[in-house]
Amino acid sequence: MKNSEEKIDLRTAFALFKDEKHIDRPVMMGVLKDVFMTQLAKIYGSADNFDVIINVDKGDCEIWQNLEVVEEVEDPVSQISLEDLEEMGETDYEVGETYAKAISMKDFGRRGILNIRQNLQGRIMDIEKANLYNTYTERVGELFTGEVYQTWAKEVLILDEEGNELRLPKSEQIPGEHFKKNDTVRAIIKSVEMKNNTTPYIVLSRTSDEFLVKLFEQEVPEIYDGLITIKKVVRIPGERAKVAVESYDDRIDPIGACIGVKGSRIIGIVRELRNENIDVIPWTANTQLLIQRALSPAKISSIDMGESETDKIRVFMHPEEVKKGIGRGGVNIKLAGMLVGREIEVWREVDKNAAEEEEEDVLLTEFANEIEPWIIEKLQSIGCDTAKSVLALSPADVAKRADLEDETVEEVMGILRAEFEE
Repeated sequence: MKNSEEKIDLRTAFALFKDEKHIDRPVMMGVLKDVFMTQLAKIYGSADNFDVIINVDKGDCEIWQNLEVVEEVEDPVSQISLEDLEEMGETDYEVGETYAKAISMKDFGRRGILNIRQNLQGRIMDIEKANLYNTYTERVGELFTGEVYQTWAKEVLILDEEGNELRLPKSEQIPGEHFKKNDTVRAIIKSVEMKNNTTPYIVLSRTSDEFLVKLFEQEVPEIYDGLITIKKVVRIPGERAKVAVESYDDRIDPIGACIGVKGSRIIGIVRELRNENIDVIPWTANTQLLIQRALSPAKISSIDMGESETDKIRVFMHPEEVKKGIGRGGVNIKLAGMLVGREIEVWREVDKNAAEEEEEDVLLTEFANEIEPWIIEKLQSIGCDTAKSVLALSPADVAKRADLEDETVEEVMGILRAEFEE
């Protein structure tokens, strides 16, 4: 390998490896040897009697073919005759000894050198993919900050500091938010997938509960230090979230610590989540008490937990409290149910002093023959369990809160109005 042009060719092949800071020396040496051994096997049919010595620092290597000295050659790949050695001026060898023959790069030929380069490039890419996959797999659940490189209808492409690509799918974006090139984005690393041996598909999320947890850890030192624990988080991204916290130190107010003086700590989280309302409540293992805290400031008259854990929980409130308990679009009651792990229904409790007036009202269940049961359930879920409670609302309000078509609401209201017409 004395020809300078051959050295240049080899250095070019090595350059990809030498510039890869994530590939350690032992791996680099092993791959280079394997690549040359593979090419030698293609040329000679076997590489069993070859040695490849890599000099990474110089970007050079030595290749030796170990040949057995014999009287008569039967296999030119593994043997050399004593007569041929003598003609070469090698007179110090005897039959049975081994002669090491230097292999020049020109023995590979131009096509062989091209194969080596292509093989190296492929192996480098495989190592890069494996390193990237392993690195981000270990980081799943971490908070990530990156820059938007490109936006599409279904996802946003974000680059990390080293130019690696991460994806923020539309399904993992907070409803209503839009990004443009060069925007800085914070999200949680949700998953890493390897599809068809391509570059790892790294998924980010801004809608996961864990993202909110990490934001609290960043903004509230007591949570990061373990003095306050987030017991459970439930979210309807972009709308509202409930965070149940507990303090292991009686001297620390977990709610005050999370909110901060004049909301100084939580305001940054709210802004990051595009003004998502966040309720921080004290955690308790008492389900009924947790429901009361989750539905605050609405006041609950009584709670019927049902006969089994699969039954819906029925929460009774005075009519003036129902709207506060259910929340806009039923978000508050839905989150409370997510927090305790069971579906919650709100029922209006009639004041005894208004009994005479309420006697004229009719439960929605009485209209089961005229109104579909699933429609009745949707109306009950927004706190309307009687005919008059539905008629007291505007059709548009009922349609929005109960998630019903305008035509369906008009039909239902027509049936209910007919009940009170003479």
